[in-house]
Amino acid sequence: MWHHGRSWILFPNASARKLFLIVLIIFVFWVVFMASKDHTEFTVHLNNPIILRRWSIFKEFLHSEELKNTPASVEAELAVTAILEKLNQQIPPRPFHNHSSTTSAKQSTATIHNPQRTYCVGDQLNVLLVAKDYFGNRKEYGGDFLRARIFSPALKAGTSGKVTDFNNGTYLISFTLFWEGPVSLSILLMHPSEGVSALWRARNQGYDKIIFTGQFLNGTSPVLTECGLTLNTSMELCQYLDARDHEAFYCLKLPGVPCEALTHMTSKNSNISYLSLKEKLLFQRFNIGVEVVKNLSIVVSPCNNKTKKKKKKKCQIGMETPSPGGYTLKGRWITAHCEQNEFREIRDINNCLARKLIYLMGDSTLRQWIYYLPKVVKTLKSFDHHGAGPFKTHILLDTERHTLVQWKKHSHPFVTKKLFSVKDDNYIPREIDQVAGDSGTAIVISFGQHFRPFPINVFIRRAINVKNAIERLFLRSPETKVIIKTENIREINEHVEIFSDFHGNIQNLIIRDIFRDLNVGIIDAWDMTVAYRSEDVHPPESVIESQIGMFLNYIC
Repeated sequence: MWHHGRSWILFPNASARKLFLIVLIIFVFWVVFMASKDHTEFTVHLNNPIILRRWSIFKEFLHSEELKNTPASVEAELAVTAILEKLNQQIPPRPFHNHSSTTSAKQSTATIHNPQRTYCVGDQLNVLLVAKDYFGNRKEYGGDFLRARIFSPALKAGTSGKVTDFNNGTYLISFTLFWEGPVSLSILLMHPSEGVSALWRARNQGYDKIIFTGQFLNGTSPVLTECGLTLNTSMELCQYLDARDHEAFYCLKLPGVPCEALTHMTSKNSNISYLSLKEKLLFQRFNIGVEVVKNLSIVVSPCNNKTKKKKKKKCQIGMETPSPGGYTLKGRWITAHCEQNEFREIRDINNCLARKLIYLMGDSTLRQWIYYLPKVVKTLKSFDHHGAGPFKTHILLDTERHTLVQWKKHSHPFVTKKLFSVKDDNYIPREIDQVAGDSGTAIVISFGQHFRPFPINVFIRRAINVKNAIERLFLRSPETKVIIKTENIREINEHVEIFSDFHGNIQNLIIRDIFRDLNVGIIDAWDMTVAYRSEDVHPPESVIESQIGMFLNYIC
């Protein structure tokens, strides 16, 4: 104990005692002021002068009217604006008077450019496409959304083609002939340029094509309210803001219910459309994915007298992925630019996964890995992380080999009719910030499908924030392996305005642009699903096996 008498011994001088009393009085006034201002906050600061805790966008409720600008956020917003301006230049408005003046797959022509008498494995096959309208008039501008593929059904072989748009109504589609035998060609007109222009305008026109409903706990009773990336209302809002990364989500404030009581979320498509009736005609099912090629095929020979191929380097992180990135043969994916191990034996897979911490961050196309892996690696067992439904955090453990595989969904926007928990939601950049990282740690990131219904700036900003988080990770742990899985093509349904593959194609190009200078691996799910012709948002197991095979090549 520090007694009163002893304190005066420490200050024998009268002036010193006087100064001590003044300081003591100031300290007492400060204590009284802070305690009266916010007792809870004061106690926390007093007991924990430095607080290190896990960030959660839903646990950290910021009472702020707006997101404040910082030098980093200003730089990010400038980058978003620059990319958006570039895209607007590449996708100009294409008004049209009637359906007949748009691109017609039936009238357009596709012919082999500089045809050869013999085609050999490894050769390039070029096809010249001339776009014409329904009257047979040649189009004077480009911008059509095309999907090109060569395939051999008997060999379970396929690969995508690279489309070069000359912006004058002509296109050069280039294919690499990876295998021998009869090869058929397919060039689909997914959307005419006029439809592309309409989709682009409609996408960036509003946030209200999806309706979010938040579930709050009022005591023990669930109560519902409207939520969204933006809410056009003068009513009081719960604001869930990430000030650093300029991410925001809002819910209408319920009377007497704290904003921190948000527990679950669900969504549905609204009836709002930004397409005119004339434009909607372009997106009827019979106008989407129409074949341009008319019975075009060739035969590819092995041509053993040709120069022996140069030995490829082993697949590894940081390699540039060309287009096409590979091909399927006998149902298996084969990379075009690097030498891959096949990992056919379970022993090889186990050796690769031993002592690995693997974090899968993204959407349900990445969750498919969690479902597939235990079917192959029997020692990977599911760990109950609590929660319910398909969107809870999934964990696989192999305690003998010290392997952990975790999938956690990305945060807003997450579009599904199923109710899902947001209690521990985090944006991917914040999740990356929590990874310590080392040579035995790998992160796989995939997002895109849930962003298609919203203005493109939402996706661009998230991609930039993810890139910044990866750069921070590499500063503290450069040996950590990071892999980006691009989004895949999906089924053609009636919701073309919000889920068209045109939106996914644009996002795929953005991802490649933003991450091109980072030391990351790319799993080109887009290219794979075109090659397999897997038109499903959740590709079949043959595609998932190929994706995981590429992943194993990157980490081992």
